[in-house]
Amino acid sequence: MLLNSIPLLADRRVRLALAAAAGVALSTAFAPVNLWPLALLSPALLMALWQGAPLRHAAALGFWFNAGTFTSGTYWLYVSIHQIGGAPLWIAVLSMGAVVCILSVYGALLGWAAVRALPASGALRWMAGLPALWLLVEWVRGWFLTGFPWLSLGYSQTGTWMAGMAPVLGVYGISALLLVGAGALVTLAMGSRREQLLAGIVLVLIWVVPLSLRGIAWTHAAGAPVSVAIVQGAIPQNEKWQATHRDDQLDTYRDLTRTVLGAQVIVWPEAALPDIAQNLKEYLLARYHEANARHSALVIGVLRQASNGDYFNSVLTMGAGSDWYDKMHLVPFTEAMPGPAWARHWLEVLDLPYLGFEYGATDQQPLAAGGLILLPAVCYDDAYGSSNLHMLPAANALVTVTNDGWFGHSTARYLHVQIAQMRSLETGRYLLRAANDGISAIIAPDGRVVAQAPGFVPAVLRGTVVPMLGMPPFARFGNWLIISLATTTLVAILAWGLIVHGRRNLGS
Repeated sequence: MLLNSIPLLADRRVRLALAAAAGVALSTAFAPVNLWPLALLSPALLMALWQGAPLRHAAALGFWFNAGTFTSGTYWLYVSIHQIGGAPLWIAVLSMGAVVCILSVYGALLGWAAVRALPASGALRWMAGLPALWLLVEWVRGWFLTGFPWLSLGYSQTGTWMAGMAPVLGVYGISALLLVGAGALVTLAMGSRREQLLAGIVLVLIWVVPLSLRGIAWTHAAGAPVSVAIVQGAIPQNEKWQATHRDDQLDTYRDLTRTVLGAQVIVWPEAALPDIAQNLKEYLLARYHEANARHSALVIGVLRQASNGDYFNSVLTMGAGSDWYDKMHLVPFTEAMPGPAWARHWLEVLDLPYLGFEYGATDQQPLAAGGLILLPAVCYDDAYGSSNLHMLPAANALVTVTNDGWFGHSTARYLHVQIAQMRSLETGRYLLRAANDGISAIIAPDGRVVAQAPGFVPAVLRGTVVPMLGMPPFARFGNWLIISLATTTLVAILAWGLIVHGRRNLGS
């Protein structure tokens, strides 16, 4: 039955409002609310609303669905830009509105393509065409023009047994399962009896298959447990770069670190120190000598300036040797300004929290620290799960340094941890997450948070991790396997449509 056959839903304005409400509901499928069934139900409702919709209305439905999701799911951009970053209110509102509009265009394109390219109805549309098309749009959103991978559907399932698909097909593989399941729900409501039977089988399989995969050990222990400690300075963001607080911050990290000397690996968060590394040589050398005397290796988030004058947001390891990792994925409009130089100057005049870093090289190597070989990520890096997979054969653990102080008390800190959980699930490795203020945690290979520091206070978090080796299927193929499957499915449906259309033309 078409939804527009219901008198109330025949009004297009009501349908648009329903699409926006479904988008808002989808945002609650993620942390910290974790109403994960809505990651299945909300897309199903939008698919049903698209049924029989004219071209422009289908695009509008997709636009307002995404507008609902990203307005409620990224409201913390306002916190970062205005409350923490100090930008004028109108700039914060305008910036957030622009981001939401851009992300909503992806939904509009999806609705438009659903009408133009897919069969008008039937199980082929609902359980194959729409899921494949939606997944490809979600994937493109994750990298086009630097991308915004947050709120990809699969992240909502880190705490369910659907997470068993993560080591095989990654976060987008879980998104695909959810979308196929959503299409199955639509088929149950609108399909023929035979299609409904197929949909019922599909709904069972999308849960049974990941559950069966949970029992497979994709990685194995590769050494004795390693003692670790995470140092969380909890420096308020509005004090971070003030000269009057500089010495206090240096003392905070010195004193907290002294309490955990003896741990084999000690991790500090992103840009832990209020200066570039070159201006802190004596301080860093003193910390190294103290740590080395107790057989500890340091992993420090710190800014650095290269010999050519470029600035990098980096990780420094100091142990048996020293090495650097430079952040690869910079946050647009804060760490890097896309576009011409005049746009960069305009943002500086408006006093946005612009810093101006360079992108790290794509061929960097893992970092050795203590008994661990670490695949590093700096904050936004960890949202790009396939970027550093070339390091994984040698790496036996993951480390993320971040400063979620930019998010204040908003829900973004929980979303960010959910992303980190997915990285552990995909790779089958422990992850050390050091946050200046946010959620410092140790995450197990199965995605569980096994230890967590208290929020908004200086703290140290102790624990142990086991070095893990092995290459799950996702680690070998990255996103290309699921994206290839989605692309092949979509191409086959389009080809089938052309064949059927050609036969009809011949018959007429």
